[in-house]
Formats: sequence, structure tokens, C-alpha cells
Amino acid sequence: MTKLDLDSSVVRKARLLAERAAQPVIEMARTHTTVSVERAQLRLAGLTGADSDGLPWVNHLVDAVRDQVGLEHGIALPVFDALLREPYADLGDLARAASLGAVTFRLPTGGDADAAAELARRAARQGIGRIDARRAERDAMLRLTGDPRQPWIYLIVATGDIYEDIPQAQAAAREGADVVAVIRSTGQSLLDYVPEGATREGYAGTYATQENFRLMRAALDDVSHELGRYVRLTNYASGLCMPEIATLAGLERLDMMLNDCMYGIIFRDINPRRTFIDQRFSRQIHARAGIVINTGEDNYLTTADAVDAAHTVIVSQLLNERFGKEAGLADWQLGLGHAFEINPAIPQSFRLELAHAQLVRELFPDAPLKYMPPTKHMTGNIFAGYLLDAFFNLAGVMTGQSIILIGMMTEGIHTPWLSDRDLALENVRYVRDACGALAEDFVPRPDGFIVHRARQVLSESVDLLERICDDTLLKAIADGTFGVTRRPADGGKGLDGVVERADGYFNPVTEILESEDPHATAVPTPAGSAE
Repeated sequence: MTKLDLDSSVVRKARLLAERAAQPVIEMARTHTTVSVERAQLRLAGLTGADSDGLPWVNHLVDAVRDQVGLEHGIALPVFDALLREPYADLGDLARAASLGAVTFRLPTGGDADAAAELARRAARQGIGRIDARRAERDAMLRLTGDPRQPWIYLIVATGDIYEDIPQAQAAAREGADVVAVIRSTGQSLLDYVPEGATREGYAGTYATQENFRLMRAALDDVSHELGRYVRLTNYASGLCMPEIATLAGLERLDMMLNDCMYGIIFRDINPRRTFIDQRFSRQIHARAGIVINTGEDNYLTTADAVDAAHTVIVSQLLNERFGKEAGLADWQLGLGHAFEINPAIPQSFRLELAHAQLVRELFPDAPLKYMPPTKHMTGNIFAGYLLDAFFNLAGVMTGQSIILIGMMTEGIHTPWLSDRDLALENVRYVRDACGALAEDFVPRPDGFIVHRARQVLSESVDLLERICDDTLLKAIADGTFGVTRRPADGGKGLDGVVERADGYFNPVTEILESEDPHATAVPTPAGSAE
């Protein structure tokens, strides 16, 4: 029996409805590809670099193939056939020639197609092997340095300059941060290419690039050895290049990635079809790499009312769970998000927060839940803000949340100073240490306020899922069901990058990923680990 004594038949019904609602979208993702999915294959095959204007060679190569033979059959056969037919040293040499219009691509047949497919498989296998090696490195690091006890303290750095981010991230780890997130430069999610190299010019964040990933991972490895606990690295795989950024994250051993089924649709106006297709491939990569995804349900409550829309968070979490597991993610990789965003002026707001947080914890007992701090109702009163953050930290400990993002008392006033961050870390450290295993003692009164509220939200979630099954998920998104914002299925950015697969479509990466268990030889990081 759970603390909320949830009706198991209602919970089972909710999951079955989520599965039904997700299935048409999953089928769409299985039968379509995108330019970013195709570019990600080339990145796994080792193609890096960009032209003098900063446009990556993977973009040049995919665009050239698309212009000549289309992408309906995938990028692999035309590209590796060209490598076999023409005197190019490697993919980089081929891409440079293609950018000048000097390569003729074709869709090979017969023995030529077999030879191209075999070469593509070898390249894909080598790329996946590099991801496997990085996952093994993480497992070795965890054994060597130790895993911090939960809840993990999650902190953001966002200077725009990777060389400024690094010392700030290391300092934050020394002050108690267990997870460091490098927030992306404003607008990067809308770029249909991934910048190259180390960057110093981001706005309100630092560009997500492979080199920036490498630099920050090495710096956090150094401080992990120094502190005797593994410090995790997070970035963002949302946006038009979700598959590519997920691939780069796997190659550079990131530990968590923002990867949500609807965040980019609702808050960045990225086309829904493009998002769901890209998402499936990116999550297959995350599954293989042992990366924990972070979902963005907390964002719904910044635009919709946190009480009235509480059930939309649950519905999105159930959908994220279904999409994630279909792509190969295990429970310990489902960092489902939610937030402490109820208006503090509402009577019994803290009891409502406890009901919502405990409901999420019990619906997803093995998931490393990510709990987000108050932002919507923070004001210029920093003393009230600091108190509200303490209540948030308390709710997180009482309900056994796995990852707690630190709240800032200056939220919405200015970009936090280092002193603000230090005080925020002190707040969460005090609450976590003072409460200890308080979650063991927190048991709501049977049939009391918290239990009734949790059951009500679950019931409303089932009702909404039934409507989505009748109307389809894409229509529900178009109607503004999540986060109020309306996003039609054929609107938004990136739809021109969606391609329906033809018979005989070939993707050696998904062929390998879908034929093997991503966790067969890996040691998972349990959601409740404490060493």
C-alpha cells in the first residue's frame, strides 16, 4: 500500500490510456525521418567540422544528397556508395567536395547497395562503440569517486563563455552541487545546425557544441576526483537539432539531457511532427549512452495555473514515460519534471504542493524525478523568496524527490550573482541535512486533504487522457491543452525538414540500436542510490 493508497486499477488505466494516446505519434516517428536524424548518423560515423562560415559539413552533405536523390531512403546508402565509387579519403573530404557541387550522388542497387550498406554499418558500429566506451567510463568513475546521496542538488551556470562556465561549475560543485547544467545560448534551439568548437559569445547561456561538452566534462571529472563524488553534467537536447546534440552528448559522456516530448513544441514553436520524430531517435541514443533525460512539465505551470492544470503535468509525464520506454529508456533514466509553482497566497498551498509532489513520486517510484523551484510567484522581496525556496526544498525532501534544482531568491530580478547562488546552496544543504530521511516519516492522513487532492488530480488525468485518445495527441496540442499555448500539427519551425520514409529506407544506427538491448552490459545508476 502506498502513502496515498492510490487505486491500482486507476493507475493501470491511466498508463494504458497514455499508451493508446502515444501510439499514433510513435508510428509517425517510425515511418518518418528528418534532416537532423540523418545528420546525426554522419556525426556518429565521425564527420565533424564546418566551413569558413560556420556551417557544419554534416549539413552540407545532407543538403547535397537531399537535393539530388532525396532523403526518403536515408542518407547512408548514397553517401557510402559515393565513398566507394569516388576517390575521397573520408567523409570530410566527400562533404567538402559536395559543398562545391563536385559529387554526383545516386541511390545504389544490387551489389552496390549491399557494399554501401556494409560500409555504413561498420561506421555506425564504430560510433556506437565510442558511446559504449564513454558509458563504461561513467560506470568506472562512479565506482572510483562514489555517487552522492539523493536528492541531488542541481545548479545552472550560464555565462555565455565556456571558459567562464568552467570555474563557476567547479566552484558550485565544491559548494555542494551534484549536477551542473550548462544552459544554452538564447535561441540555439531554433538553429538547424550545431555550432562547432569552443564558444565565448553566447547570450544568457553558452552554445551547446561538442567541444564545449568535452571541456566541461573534463573539468567536472577533475573536481569529481578532488571531492570524492561524481559530479554530473547536463545540457539541452531540445530544439531543431535534438538528435545531433543527443549524439554529441553520448560521445562526450554527458549524464543528463533535457529531452521532453512537448517542451520545444509549446515554448519554442517547433513543429510537432518534427519534434516527435527527432525525439524518438534522440532517446534511443540516450538509452544506449546511459543518459538520464529531464522532461519539462514544470514549464506548463509558468503559463497555466498550477492548481487547475496539475493534471496536465501528470498526463505529460505518463506520455513521456511511454515515449521514453518505447525508445529503450529504463525507469532510472526517466527524470520526469514537475514544479513548486502554486500561488503562495492560496490557502493551504503547501499542502497542495505536497499532494502533487507525492502523487508524482508514487506514480513513478523508480524514476529520478526532477523537482523545479518556484519562479512564477517570486517577487522583488528576496526574504519572502528565500523562505519560499526553503519550503520548496522541504517539500522535495518530504516527498522523496530525486533531483532538486536550487531556487534563487533573486529569481526574475537579475542574473544571479555568485553570492546569491552560495546562499541558495546553503538553503538546500541545510534543509536536506536537517531533514535527513524525513520522507520515511511523512505519511498523509488516510482520506485527509492531501490524499483527496492527489486522487482528484489522478482522476482528472484519466479524464484528459480519454479525451486525447478520442481526439489524438496532436489535436490536443493544437487546442492548447498543455501550457495553454496552441500549436497546430502543420505549424511551427522545422516542418520542411520532415521526410516520409520510402520502402527500403536504411538507417544503420537505428538498425543496431533497435536490435540490441541498450542496458544489456551496463550497470544502471539506481534512482535511489545513496553512498
